[in-house]
Amino acid sequence: MPKEKYDPPDPRRCYTIMSAEEAANGKKSYWAELEISGRVRSLSSSLWTLTHLTALHINDNNLTRIPPDIAKLPNLVYLNLSSNKLRSLPAELGNMVSLRELLLNNNLLRVLPYELGRLFQLQTLGLKGNPLSQDILNLYQEPDGTRKLLNYMLDNLAVHPEQLPQRPWITLKERDQMIPTAVFTVMCYNVLCDKYATRQLYGYCPSWALNWEYRKKGIMEEITNCDADIISLQEVETEQYYTLFLETLKERGYDGYFCPKSRAKLVSEQERKHVDGCAVFFKTEKFTLVQKHTVEFNQVAMANSEGSEVMLNRVMTKDNIGVAVLLEVNKDMFSGGMKPPQERQLILVANAHMHWDPEYSDVKLIQTMMFLSELKSIAERASGSVATGSPTSDPSSIPIVLCADLNSLPDSGVVEYLSNGGVAENHKDFKELRYNECLTNFSCNGKNGNSDGSITHSFQLKSAYDSNLMPYTNYTYDFKGVIDYIFFSKTHMSVLGLLGPLDSQWLVDNNITGCPHPHIPSDHFSLLAQLELQPPLPHPLNPLNGLHLPVHSSTAHETKTLRD
Repeated sequence: MPKEKYDPPDPRRCYTIMSAEEAANGKKSYWAELEISGRVRSLSSSLWTLTHLTALHINDNNLTRIPPDIAKLPNLVYLNLSSNKLRSLPAELGNMVSLRELLLNNNLLRVLPYELGRLFQLQTLGLKGNPLSQDILNLYQEPDGTRKLLNYMLDNLAVHPEQLPQRPWITLKERDQMIPTAVFTVMCYNVLCDKYATRQLYGYCPSWALNWEYRKKGIMEEITNCDADIISLQEVETEQYYTLFLETLKERGYDGYFCPKSRAKLVSEQERKHVDGCAVFFKTEKFTLVQKHTVEFNQVAMANSEGSEVMLNRVMTKDNIGVAVLLEVNKDMFSGGMKPPQERQLILVANAHMHWDPEYSDVKLIQTMMFLSELKSIAERASGSVATGSPTSDPSSIPIVLCADLNSLPDSGVVEYLSNGGVAENHKDFKELRYNECLTNFSCNGKNGNSDGSITHSFQLKSAYDSNLMPYTNYTYDFKGVIDYIFFSKTHMSVLGLLGPLDSQWLVDNNITGCPHPHIPSDHFSLLAQLELQPPLPHPLNPLNGLHLPVHSSTAHETKTLRD
């Protein structure tokens, strides 16, 4: 239930009539409220063209019915239908989700359409003086009765339509037939953990469809239907990782790595089960685990604060994390009917969930910079450990796949930084806060490099999804936009195909207020991309070829895998 303050229209309405002189001088009138009175029996259809109305007073008339066309007034916040002769209401009233006040007092209503339960922002429902059934009146007369009655109606409302349309598979190019490439699929999916799936946030979703026991079936169905070779999940609760995700996916040939947000270290064992984090799964017949890493952004922020107060107060206080697994691509992946390469191919798969608050664009950008800086160190150590032992070996010899809920739109500094290889250190997303001293720590030129006013990274990344292919990856009542991404090394890989968006018209036609929905188990849509990886270059151009990397789990900012 939204808690923002709602001010009903002033009952002492003032009327001003424009003078002929004002009209002649071109004065414009603006009115968002309309009152119709005079024992009116029927309403003119031209009323439904006044879509700008926010308040409609049609009480104290002789109306016996309200046409379904009333739903053509989507901006109505206040609707007064009291003291008429209404015997029924149109189900379409339930589509008017902007309503905060609906007055139906003193009519002849015996039943209410259950669609009224969809009015999740309604704060006042007037039902007095109607011959309603006793069970409805009993609920309504309880403390917080309006909310209880609306919840009851929403929970018992039949779900239409019966199923979702399929999302299309979009083929972008064919596999290279001239060289033995490796083709694999990557899924990125924020599953909406149980702790955040509340009626306060998602009042338009029936409580039974928000329940984790119900949603987890749809989530696992989505994951298993995609059958991706690499799966990156965000908002995975610790207990659910072990009891649901890992257990189910191990049976399907996957292994995985998970780490919860940093707060898990600070809370009780019972609370720790419900701390969410990031997980990466991979099919063991296609990939072999070499290393696993956790990047705790608050730790990296503290280590690189350089005395910056905003770094300590704004960035270090957020406990988001990222995980990464270094995988060896199994040689028989490079087939295509040709002899597989002899050289060894590694790939770094990273997954992160950045801070959510739109007011903290600076934090999201710095978290992304910190993550890439740490991934660079991981790649350097991996390549350096088998080359000359030098820690400055070329990290670009290891391709990267980065999946993330960046909580940032395509026009953000975060996406600019990832896509363009850098961002100006005075970018507006830094909010003119004093970060300059510490930002150079994350630039690929390092502290003493020539920054020319930019913070840069050395990965050449491209987004798998074109910016206009998906209209949104997150779909709620008050926010619809692209905030989930799959990036990959464009020097090593290309996209063969993608899972396209759910038909937008279907969402509109079926009045889907937002997700989750009985057919859509998260407020995010999954991303699925088919990537083609070029074979490794022959020795000595590729320092990793044919050499064995030790399996270990110890980066500067790492936590061990949780055990049951």
